[in-house]
Amino acid sequence: MEFEKLNSILPSVILIAKTAGAFIQNEREDFSLDKVEVKGLNDLVSYVDKTSEAIIVKELQHILPEAGFIVEENTLSEKKEYNWIVDPLDGTTNFVHGIPCYAVSIALEHNNEIILGVVYEISRSECFYAIKNGGAFLNEKPIKVSKNKALKDCLIATGFPIYNFERIAPYLKTLEYFMRSTHGVRRIGAAAADLCYLACGRVDAFFEYNLNSWDVAAGALIVTEAGGKVSDFKKANNWLYGKELIAANRNVFEDFSGLISQNFV
Repeated sequence: MEFEKLNSILPSVILIAKTAGAFIQNEREDFSLDKVEVKGLNDLVSYVDKTSEAIIVKELQHILPEAGFIVEENTLSEKKEYNWIVDPLDGTTNFVHGIPCYAVSIALEHNNEIILGVVYEISRSECFYAIKNGGAFLNEKPIKVSKNKALKDCLIATGFPIYNFERIAPYLKTLEYFMRSTHGVRRIGAAAADLCYLACGRVDAFFEYNLNSWDVAAGALIVTEAGGKVSDFKKANNWLYGKELIAANRNVFEDFSGLISQNFV
C-alpha cells in the first residue's frame, strides 16, 4: 500500500482509537470488580474490552473493507492480505484496579510487516502513531528514542510474566542484572505503552515474553520509526508472532539483546 494511502487513512484510525479510549475512560468512572471475567490464569477481561473492540472493528471495516482482523477478544477473526491487529484495552489489569496506564492499540499488517500503528494511552491523552518510513509522532510532534550509549545510564522497562512460568529463572536472572547495573527497572503494565515510552525516550530498552501480536504490533513500528530497533530473544525477526520481544535504542541494543539472548538460551 502506498504511503499516500496510509497517510490518508491515518487520521481516521487515530479518531477510532480516541473514540474507543473515551468510551473506556467513561466506563472507568463507575467500574467495579464484579464486572470482571477471567479468561485464564491472571488473564482478566470485561465488557469494556469487548465493547471497545466491537467499536474499533466496526469503524475499521469502513476504512479498509478488504482487510482482515487479528483481535484479542475475537469480535472478528479473519486473516487476509492486509490485517488490522487490535488490542482494544492493553493494560486491562491496570484498568480493572484503577491504576493509570492503559491503552488502545491498532496496527495494520501486510505480509507479516507492520505498516501503520496507533497507540492511544488513555490516562494521559497521549496518542502515539507511525506509518512505515514516515517517522513517529506523539500528539502531532515528532519523537525519537533516547541517545544513551551505555546500559548503566539506561532505564529499563519490562512486563512480569502472569502465566507460563517455565522461563522464570532466566527472567529473574536478567532482571537482577538490570536492577544492579542500570538506572532501574519499571513494570508499567501495558506493553503498547512500554514501547511508546521507549519511542519517545522515557525509557531506553524493553523486554518481555508471553506477548501476543496485538500487544506489540503498533508499538514496535512506532519504536522503529523513532529510530529504535526490535527483535525476538534470539536477535532474529520473529517478534510479531513469536510471543517475545526486545526493543532498545540502537546505541545499547547489542549489549541489551546480547545479555537477554545469553540468559534465555
